[in-house]
Amino acid sequence: MDHIVVLGAGVGGAMSANMLDRRLGDDARITVVDKSTKHAYQPSFYLLPFGYMESEEQFRDVREVMRSGVEFVQDAVTGVDPDAKTVDLGEESLSYDYLIAGLGHRLAAEATPGMLEGWQETDSVFPFYYYEAAMDMREGLAEFDGGTFVVSVPDTSIKCGGAPLKMTMLAEDYFRRQGIRDEVDLVMTKPGDAVFGVSPYREKLEEIWADRDIEFRGNFTVEAVDYESQEIRSTAGDVQAYDFYAPVPPQYGQKALTEGSPLTGNGEYVTVDEHTLQHTEYPDVFGIGDAADTPNAKTAAAARKQAHVLVDNLADHMADKRMTAGYEGYAACPLLTKKGKAMIAEFDYEESISAPVESRLNWILDINVLPSVYWDAWLRGYDPLP
Repeated sequence: MDHIVVLGAGVGGAMSANMLDRRLGDDARITVVDKSTKHAYQPSFYLLPFGYMESEEQFRDVREVMRSGVEFVQDAVTGVDPDAKTVDLGEESLSYDYLIAGLGHRLAAEATPGMLEGWQETDSVFPFYYYEAAMDMREGLAEFDGGTFVVSVPDTSIKCGGAPLKMTMLAEDYFRRQGIRDEVDLVMTKPGDAVFGVSPYREKLEEIWADRDIEFRGNFTVEAVDYESQEIRSTAGDVQAYDFYAPVPPQYGQKALTEGSPLTGNGEYVTVDEHTLQHTEYPDVFGIGDAADTPNAKTAAAARKQAHVLVDNLADHMADKRMTAGYEGYAACPLLTKKGKAMIAEFDYEESISAPVESRLNWILDINVLPSVYWDAWLRGYDPLP
């Protein structure tokens, strides 16, 4: 019986494992490895500070969403030897016939001098991609009565590239609702020169930001955080002062893969064909989600689309058939512009798909509908609209 090992129980790993178990049944043994039994609904983290979602609803035991035929191993992955087809864990090693690498991004606030210390030692720095920081930020916002509110984007790849934009716009709306908007200057810094990289959403966002007096400071790469002076320094020597700082921390590939395996080459992510998701050197290895080096936006919606392609191609590969499924770079990002309004950005490798329209329906879809679909359908391997 073939043994399929899935590294990571995020949306890509969990969905792929459940879909493969349903398709292959007793013809394969499927093992999912993750260091934690908790699965977090990460799209909630930029909403928790404003009370638009509640913390107790954002975590599930991953073992509860796995099909009975999927084995779960709670352990840390420390390395992979694709020649020997083994995975090194903290307490043991696993042999595999086929491997799915889905370990995702590694948050690394410590990579920016002063960022982690600013969070730990002050009440003004909140790297909200961490759940704990998002909850700390909720308390911080309740005490904030004015000043300069800054969001920054690192020069690394990040999961959900729209999150810092949503944080900025929701904060502006929050301050307006709190009656202190005139007391707050809002700034978002970014290494690139565009607030969002895909048209026509970029132009629509530029229009929204101009109308609401939100400053975009492009070509600003954060080098260090001086949390005592409450200033951010850029690699070019520029300075941005803050009173309340919500940085996106730098993000990298998992060290178990970048340092403990050859699967990432000299980069941060598993090198795969951008369409088939099969590794470029090791044909029995596939990558998915944030762990793969596909040039798409890193979102749960992208991982969901990739899961269908990966499962089809892995099943064909196992049967010595030609792989015919292709991932075309689909990603989707609900851009929440204010409480009760959102715009859905959908695009693939080649073009944008949806219109840049703000609506209440989009807000309801993101806040009230998608979480249930995520927990009760996608993670469990059910997806009627592949």
